[in-house]
Formats: sequence, structure tokens, C-alpha cells
Amino acid sequence: MKVLAIASLAIPVILASAIAQQPGIKRTVIRSIDFPPGYTTVTAIVEVGAGSCSGRHTHPGIDSGFVINGDFVLKVEGKPDETFAAGESFQTLPQIPHDGCSVSGAKLIDTWVIERGKPLASPAP
Repeated sequence: MKVLAIASLAIPVILASAIAQQPGIKRTVIRSIDFPPGYTTVTAIVEVGAGSCSGRHTHPGIDSGFVINGDFVLKVEGKPDETFAAGESFQTLPQIPHDGCSVSGAKLIDTWVIERGKPLASPAP
């Protein structure tokens, strides 16, 4: 339990340093667990302000999201932009540069499954 408690405290720091909070973006980690073996699963509420984007980045693992309300535009390198509405879900693959934006504002629940010890995200050029 002590390790889980330490990991739970460390993940918000990793999240904050890995993807600097962009203006108009708010991320609140609601759960972090060391599972499956060798991985950490992080779940957060992400609020994207109207006209805001998260900034191009990558993850060292799967990123799965669900739009709670508003609109969410996922810009994945090499693919056409996709717009998701409330009730729809999306996924990005490991190491694929992408950006998340909203026209009118959005609230999402996002879950990342990343190799333990790796940063949650890294900026992409």
C-alpha cells in the first residue's frame, strides 16, 4: 500500500510536468493505479476551454477518452481531424503525435495506460 500511496502522489506531478497546463486546459487526476503488471493506469477529468488546444504531444501507451459534454476535436498526425460529441469515445495509439482541441468547450474523462516509470506525455514537434 505504501508504494501505491507514493505512486498516487507522484502521478499528478508527472502529469503536470509532462504536459504543461496550456491556457484553457484543466486536468484533474482522479485515479492512478499500478496495473496491469509493468504499467500505470491514470484516469483524469480534462476540461478544454472554448477555442483551446492541448498542444501536440505523444504518450508512451494507449490513451482512451470519453466526451462527457461539449465538442472535442482530435488532430492525429497523418489522419483527418475527427470531431467527437458528448457520449462518444476516442483512442490514440502509443507514440503518435496528436492534439486535442474544442470549439465550444468540452469535458472529458481520459485514461492512459503507460509503461511504469515513463512520462505520461512528451511534447511533439
